[in-house]
Amino acid sequence: MFTFLPLAAIVLFLVFASLRVLNEYERGVIFRLGRVIGAKGPGLILLFPVIDRMTKVSLRTFAMDVPNQDVITRDNVSIKVNAVVYFRVIDPIKAILEVEDYMYATSQISQTTLRSVCGGVELDEILAHRDKVNEQVQSILDQHAGPWGIKVANVELKYIDLPQEMQRAMAKQAEAERERRAKVINAEGEFQAATRLAQAAEIIAVRPEALQLRYLQTMREMASESHAATILPIPLDFIRAFFHVPAHGGQDGKVPVPNAAPLSPAFAAETETSVQDTTQDGDA
Repeated sequence: MFTFLPLAAIVLFLVFASLRVLNEYERGVIFRLGRVIGAKGPGLILLFPVIDRMTKVSLRTFAMDVPNQDVITRDNVSIKVNAVVYFRVIDPIKAILEVEDYMYATSQISQTTLRSVCGGVELDEILAHRDKVNEQVQSILDQHAGPWGIKVANVELKYIDLPQEMQRAMAKQAEAERERRAKVINAEGEFQAATRLAQAAEIIAVRPEALQLRYLQTMREMASESHAATILPIPLDFIRAFFHVPAHGGQDGKVPVPNAAPLSPAFAAETETSVQDTTQDGDA
């Protein structure tokens, strides 16, 4: 009886010592006498004491920060770039057998790949087409880390540190580009305004009454303003007489007097007598 109790205690101790519980996101790579027999989990698993050894591997996605890397781009600009790499283990056995420390190996290959990819493109491409650079880095990392049982889900460039001289040069370039756009927009506006004015001139040439209406409209707008000036309308035909501008499309250069009433005989005779007296005085 007393001999059975210690034996039962030893058996219970070995049973409890051989039990392991793995979470849903964990897998256990089992080594039996130094040889891999497979990956188990999740849940309750049984290990033989002394002869079995288990290494836990997490299947969750890791977010690994890639430190700042000094890079010289293809157009000879020195910058500092850092990124973040998202990856996870898809094959626990390869992650344990193929590489000593898959976390450290992934970190190192991420740094070297980031430097090589950013050094092979120009600065403008890194700034304007960051998605293409991310996809290229991800493709290279996935190709190298695939044999380790690792899947690279995503790569994102976080920060690009530019020299102060390059920042000032880019600011000047952006300012010049804005000025160019402003000048182009201003010239386009002048062109459209000139086109509209030419069309308006063609309409007024056919319909001179339109100019008179515009003249009256301008006077009404000036009269609505609060000032003490007195506005006296002057007929446009009277203004044309001073500039020798033909009215209503005249071709002989003379200014016709619209709606001119005929002179009376008495006034005509008096005018003719005055002209003759003036001529005689000039001859004398």
